[in-house]
Amino acid sequence: MTSTLSSTSFSAWDYVVFTLMLVISAGIGLYFAFTGGGQRSSADFLVGGRSMTAVPVALSLTASFMSAITVLGTPVEVYQYGAIFMLICFAYVLMVVVSSEIFLPIFYRLGITSTYEYLEMRFNKVIRLFGTVLFIIQTVLYTGLVIYAPALALNQVTGVDLWGAVISTGVVCTLYCTLGGLKAVVWTDVFQVGIILAGLLAVIIQSVQLQGGISIIINDSTHGGRFNLWDFDPSPLRRHTFWTITVGGTFLWTSVYGINQAQVQRYISCKTLFHAQMALYINLLSLVAITVCAVFSGLCLYSVYKNCDPWMANMVSAQDQLMPYLVLDILKKYPGVPGLFVASAYSGTLSTVSSSVNALAAVTIADLMQPYLCLSDKQLSWASKAMSLFYGVVCIAMAGLASLMGGMLQAAISIVGVIGGPLLGLFSLAVLFPCANSKGGLAGLVSGLALSLWVCIGAQIYDPLPEYSKPLDLSTHGCNLTNLLDGLNWTTNPTEKTTDYTLLKEENLDRPWLADNLYSLSYLYFCPMGTLAVISVGLIVSIFSGGRQLKLQPGLTLSKDDLTCYKAYKTLKEKVLGTAGKLDLAQELEISLGKSNHAFCDMEISTQSLP
Repeated sequence: MTSTLSSTSFSAWDYVVFTLMLVISAGIGLYFAFTGGGQRSSADFLVGGRSMTAVPVALSLTASFMSAITVLGTPVEVYQYGAIFMLICFAYVLMVVVSSEIFLPIFYRLGITSTYEYLEMRFNKVIRLFGTVLFIIQTVLYTGLVIYAPALALNQVTGVDLWGAVISTGVVCTLYCTLGGLKAVVWTDVFQVGIILAGLLAVIIQSVQLQGGISIIINDSTHGGRFNLWDFDPSPLRRHTFWTITVGGTFLWTSVYGINQAQVQRYISCKTLFHAQMALYINLLSLVAITVCAVFSGLCLYSVYKNCDPWMANMVSAQDQLMPYLVLDILKKYPGVPGLFVASAYSGTLSTVSSSVNALAAVTIADLMQPYLCLSDKQLSWASKAMSLFYGVVCIAMAGLASLMGGMLQAAISIVGVIGGPLLGLFSLAVLFPCANSKGGLAGLVSGLALSLWVCIGAQIYDPLPEYSKPLDLSTHGCNLTNLLDGLNWTTNPTEKTTDYTLLKEENLDRPWLADNLYSLSYLYFCPMGTLAVISVGLIVSIFSGGRQLKLQPGLTLSKDDLTCYKAYKTLKEKVLGTAGKLDLAQELEISLGKSNHAFCDMEISTQSLP
């Protein structure tokens, strides 16, 4: 007998909590649409009037990519492969340092709206358009997955209507993005980060009580091989090791936080460079907090189901459904709490989709309309709202394609890595290498993108061998027992799904050499592979096409004066030598980091490289 939880497990109170989350999110958008003079200009709409402060921007940065993929996908990743994914926190630290020290000072100094404006300043208009189109493709695909995947998982377990959930979340996002602009997106993100944490903590607290304490969960995870935090195997084919997660994760998350329009748009909305950099470091704390909660939720999932895996026992049809299944299993006797978890998952969806829609509108206005159309500021403001509405509809429509993807976490990271890696390489080439010219930038971008797509498509056709991914053992020997909690009294005779890896390997003896080597590359290495390919090809082509004679306008590449450590050293030296004023060190540093947003300064930087 195969059994699943029925839709009646989702109570009226659960629907009330879920609906309340949507209403509050929409209300925040309406508030910013009609207070403080509304969204009077495109700058108000797209970059919040460049007057935001560090804390709300930090939480918004976290929410933008801590989507339902994190809430539903990361615990399942830990359940299957162990807590080694926790090492991604090291990648977060490196990412924040690189983003705040290398990319942020450049973008902030230029006072741009779209990151791709910089590509025209540094290279030419063709590369700017190429980068813009790639960003639009990447964001629309990723957002479609973010909308559809959690809706499908929650539909099949809780009975929440699939397309009702897709359309309602899409409509709410589009509503407050269109009406409230970036300020609405930022402040709804702040609210939604709280909901995400509340949902994960509800699962953790109840699991700890049910299992008898944190020590029991850690003990179960240790005996089940889930507490595998340290694996220093250097093989790039292994799915998760210390190196794939820290190195690959650093490149991946730098492509998100360092150069992605959705994130950079928040930095440049800050009123000072100091606030922008502080937003990144505060964001690091919330990133780590959510990741720790998601990883521990995965250990709770294993502890509860260590003797009866619901997927192998056919109680759920996909592993992405395990977290909502657990929630209904252990929390159904608390009306409204399952609804809180569903609200948590959809808060992640709302935050990511709203950020994506706002960023798509910004690049369309700044890169595809403003340079070619003579529009007044009022017309640009209306065009910004129209683009938000348009992209909201497009992202809902793209959700249907997401059903072709695999597991949520890997699919999402693959999409980001395949396109984000080459774009990170292009921006790195521009910022770090003054000799790089437009010929090298274009050749590198095309080469890196071609290589990334080739390997990613090959990986979709030929699945990596189990010896590389090493999924951990799951058991169904306890599934003939009555379910632990009252109200779900079923017994099953599970039909186990085979995990005989020897047979799987024998079935794949005819695989080509590339399938067992290049195509089996860890999905976390897609991004660094594309980045390094762009830099390598770009430098070679630039050097052989006269790049060493290139003279750039000052301010377009990184200098030592952009580094916080150098500014701190310089300020401290002045204090020691007595050449500084009477301000304290913190005040001197804040002034050196930027007293006001450079977008308001009368500065001009040529969009053409000098001959």
